Amino acid sequence: MAHTAEAVKKTRPGENMRLIDALGYRLPLAGVVSILHRASGLVMFVLLPFVIWMFDTSLTSEISYSQFASVFRSGTGLLPGWFYKLVALALIWAYLHHLIAGLRHLWMDVSHEAVSKEFGRTSAIVTLAVSIVLTLALGAKLFFF
Repeated sequence: MAHTAEAVKKTRPGENMRLIDALGYRLPLAGVVSILHRASGLVMFVLLPFVIWMFDTSLTSEISYSQFASVFRSGTGLLPGWFYKLVALALIWAYLHHLIAGLRHLWMDVSHEAVSKEFGRTSAIVTLAVSIVLTLALGAKLFFF
């Protein structure tokens, strides 16, 4: 069989894949963690003004700190306090997931034994589990204590 450009082009997977087929594709867990790693970085970037506001308001003075605390208790204007807590919880998840997934990627870069399908799946499960458990623990502290 001749290896022409036409023969190679005809045998490439996904060449004739339609959008419906692509939406039905089941991404491996390592791919999900990779996409969530990117999404968490985006969430942290988008919420950076909120982080700066929290940092500035909580450290400026005792009066500004009490205003900061009242926003999380009672809210401001049209937005209730639970909404601010929910935004803070999204930020907590984004930070924790990004940190743990970043450590996972660093480990795979450093260790040649870590580059395998099984390690990718196992480390993806650990990354998701640890980030979710820590987010739930800190979310419980944020909402209930």
